[in-house]
Amino acid sequence: QFHQTLKTYLTDRVWEFYFYVSKSWPETRVCLHFPGMTSSPHGRLYESFSVFCPCDQLDDLQLVEEEDVLIDWSHPIYLNFTHHLILDHLENFYTASTGTIDKVCGDIYVCANPPADIQLEELPPDGAEMLQLKPEHAKTIHDLYPANDMESVEVFEKLINVLPAYGIFSSGELAAWMVQSYYGAMFSMQTRPEFRRKGYGIHLAQYLTKVVISRGYIPFVVIRPENDASLSLYSKLGFKKHYQTVRAILRPHGYDDAND
Repeated sequence: QFHQTLKTYLTDRVWEFYFYVSKSWPETRVCLHFPGMTSSPHGRLYESFSVFCPCDQLDDLQLVEEEDVLIDWSHPIYLNFTHHLILDHLENFYTASTGTIDKVCGDIYVCANPPADIQLEELPPDGAEMLQLKPEHAKTIHDLYPANDMESVEVFEKLINVLPAYGIFSSGELAAWMVQSYYGAMFSMQTRPEFRRKGYGIHLAQYLTKVVISRGYIPFVVIRPENDASLSLYSKLGFKKHYQTVRAILRPHGYDDAND
């Protein structure tokens, strides 16, 4: 995820992200990525971030605990897509002295050894067709994105403009969609309820997997543990679980949003 976030940033500049590394990089391989998500409640640049650190060097996260310029621990922090071992380490520090943490977990599934030629499932003979999405579709996609409180509609417009983004249209109506994200993953794959069980999802997933590979990325997705349908679909495509990632809200004791 770290390498592909950097690759996407350097290649496509989807959003104005900022990366900070330790002064002793690369010996101390800690990196902070601001903002971690493109939408946060108060819109501050440093209100959200992601942390990258090798899991065998977690003691180096003391740098994050001691940070008082980039990170304002006296305000809520919105931590985006962070390896669960990193978050566990930060949670021990934060809950012992500062506040509480609310977490939402997802599992990273990676297609590390994709087949040489992925054969696409045929779309049903109902007039459906797959097309490149246009920015005008961004609001519809954003409205139905499960974490739309963490990503702005503008980032969806930019993703559609510069990265692979496809929709299946049935009689001219957008029925299902999937895009590549700014951190390199395949994400926001959704099918409207009235168009489910038609094979649209697997067709999109197969096609985008091929496109992502052709662009030099390793295909990966984030799946909620309770999402059996997505787990089944991606398992069929050869995706395997690698680790758990976490989105979290760090909230200081006694903090009152009303005064912000």
